[in-house]
Amino acid sequence: MTEQIDAGPDAGVGADGVGAVLARARAARGLTIGDVALQLKFAPRQIEALEQERFEQLPPGTFSRGMVRAYARLLKLDAEPLVQQVAGRVAAPDNAQAVVAARRPIPITDSARRSNRVYAGLSLAVLGVIGIVLFQWQSERTDAARMNFVAAAQVPLSPSPLPLSAPATATETAPPQAGQPLASLTPIAPPSTAAPAEAAPTQAAVSAPRRAADGKRRIRLKFERESWVEIKDGGGKTLISQLNPAGTEQAVEGRPPFEVIVGNAQHVRLSYDERPVDLAPHVKVEVARFTLE
Repeated sequence: MTEQIDAGPDAGVGADGVGAVLARARAARGLTIGDVALQLKFAPRQIEALEQERFEQLPPGTFSRGMVRAYARLLKLDAEPLVQQVAGRVAAPDNAQAVVAARRPIPITDSARRSNRVYAGLSLAVLGVIGIVLFQWQSERTDAARMNFVAAAQVPLSPSPLPLSAPATATETAPPQAGQPLASLTPIAPPSTAAPAEAAPTQAAVSAPRRAADGKRRIRLKFERESWVEIKDGGGKTLISQLNPAGTEQAVEGRPPFEVIVGNAQHVRLSYDERPVDLAPHVKVEVARFTLE
């Protein structure tokens, strides 16, 4: 049940504004602006703006009308006449206009279009550079895989025997003098069978001069251009593994078989026990891999 609080003979909604009616009713009940703000959960400045009818400082539409209704009910006043009076001063927001504004397309200026084109062009350029880098990286990986999986070639080298002169098979004698008896002639010695046997060790020694008693062999390399070389002996020991400048030479000794890897092989000259070795048949992607027996 609501009651009308009259502060004088002319008090009422029709005589005074909404704010004045609410202020008199609050004062009649002995309440301060702070008390009303605490009970209604509004800010004191909002209560003060309502009583002074400064509606432009309050949220528009439904909020202001709801604030008037809550204030009137707190003071036990009839709220509807007050709400009707303030409704004309607090316009409700035009929802239809807000919807139209939200649907209005955002204008795009020529400068924005140019910026978008520049951004798109730069993006395509960056993607192109990334694609080229990835392609080159994949190609290098493919070449490296080919180099790593080339099977080692077997290059057996057997010493070539040098020609030896044939041994003498008979003893030459002077022709008999006239009147000399045939019995006094020097007899012809039978062919010796020991000569070929004695020549065999000589032949072996000449054909393999580097085969020492310990079984070591020598490899010599001459580098016309910079080249990387790795050589391992029959026991798996690394005899050389380094980058060699152009115009230099290297020589290593060890027991065969040797596992040999030569980079930039077209510009390297290799000899095995002073005999040249042709690297061309063993080159794959500028790298030669082979075994020396």
